[in-house]
Amino acid sequence: MSSIPVAETVASLMPRAKAELTELVAFKSVADFDQFPRSESEGAARWVADALRAEGFEDVALLDTPDGTQSVYGYLPGPEGAKTVLLYAHYDVQPPLDEAGWSTPPFELTERDGRWYGRGAADCKGGVIMHLLALRALKADGGVPVNVKVIAEGSEEMGTGGLERYAEAHPELLKADTIVIGDSGNFRVGLPTVTTTLRGMTMVRVQIDTLAGNLHSGQFGGAAPDALGALIRVLDSLRAEDGSTTVDGLTGGSSWEGLQYDEAQFRVDAKVLDGVELIGSGTVADRIWARPAVTVLGIDCPPVVGATPSVQASARALVSLRVPPGVDAAQATKLLQAHLEAHTPWGARVSTEQIGQGQAFRADTTSPAYQAMADAMAVAYPGEEMQYAGQGGSIPLCNTLAGLYPEAEILLIGLSEPEAQIHAVNESVSPQELERLSVTEALFLRNYAGS
Repeated sequence: MSSIPVAETVASLMPRAKAELTELVAFKSVADFDQFPRSESEGAARWVADALRAEGFEDVALLDTPDGTQSVYGYLPGPEGAKTVLLYAHYDVQPPLDEAGWSTPPFELTERDGRWYGRGAADCKGGVIMHLLALRALKADGGVPVNVKVIAEGSEEMGTGGLERYAEAHPELLKADTIVIGDSGNFRVGLPTVTTTLRGMTMVRVQIDTLAGNLHSGQFGGAAPDALGALIRVLDSLRAEDGSTTVDGLTGGSSWEGLQYDEAQFRVDAKVLDGVELIGSGTVADRIWARPAVTVLGIDCPPVVGATPSVQASARALVSLRVPPGVDAAQATKLLQAHLEAHTPWGARVSTEQIGQGQAFRADTTSPAYQAMADAMAVAYPGEEMQYAGQGGSIPLCNTLAGLYPEAEILLIGLSEPEAQIHAVNESVSPQELERLSVTEALFLRNYAGS
């Protein structure tokens, strides 16, 4: 057994991987059943379950989780006495947003300029394919040397916590010696990276009411309290003059000590318009990995087209708050709600509702699994050393698994490098990264089995 047959096998399987990812991307598996049919998510879940059965997995099941979605579980036994590794991905995806902004249909995998485009191609249906490729390569080169559990979540993007609560109610199901979360990404294409921290998050819906109904702005404007104006005041209070997040009572976070993010490169990656300043203070890495960040995700108010000359009686917004490791997400939620209520002007009526929440995560990088991963990445990415980076996003399940299995080693890898534009229009995956990370995962499983 060697690394060469593994790499050759993965390379030979790439046409099949593209065909499978095409099938999986075609499911409009957005776990918001007010917008997309439940049948689309259920179809994607069945696809994953069938794929696991075809690879010899046992106990394959569609788990009905408390948030009304399904997660897919399977178990592949290894040699007697072998270690157990849990491989995670999620098959649900973000909505396509503005479909007119896509160069090609969002739910049709399309090759363009050396990348494969489609919603979920990188985040995280590509992660499902990555796990399958790694296992197939090992099976073709002597067998899988560990017990493997696979869990594919059905509502990660919604943050509704179905799988977390299911795991807490069935603590033996996902128990493993090490856990590979395939929902992160390299810092840059071709630079092998493990993500060692994740920010936690909370989402709060705020509604402001000032009048029994809308009023004519000419007859009443100037004295009648405008709910939309009040909401704008409230949202503005969440930022300092330089754009830093300011939530009353919330600490500002700390400094990032690891891999740094060049500001000019960040501007390119984030597609910041010429002349527009970045917000916040400190290094870019400080701002996106180690400090709180508030974002207004949406506002319910009349659109410009069709607007009437009216004083608005009600307005609401959805606010996201990301918090770094060391900040409790539940406490941050309370502080955000208190801030929104305290900064509402004119005695307007205000109500807040928590929509989703997840804790931050910090990995133990001193564990043997990290050395096994470093060795695997050195082979899959010749001439490159494994890098440690943070991620501003949240994967709430990580903290749940860390709490349930404190002895387990948790590693985060994946396909969501900056060019992937996850959550945006024209999401894509690099097939070269899919190939190299599949080789990485296969070699990691072999290295870890012998560690």
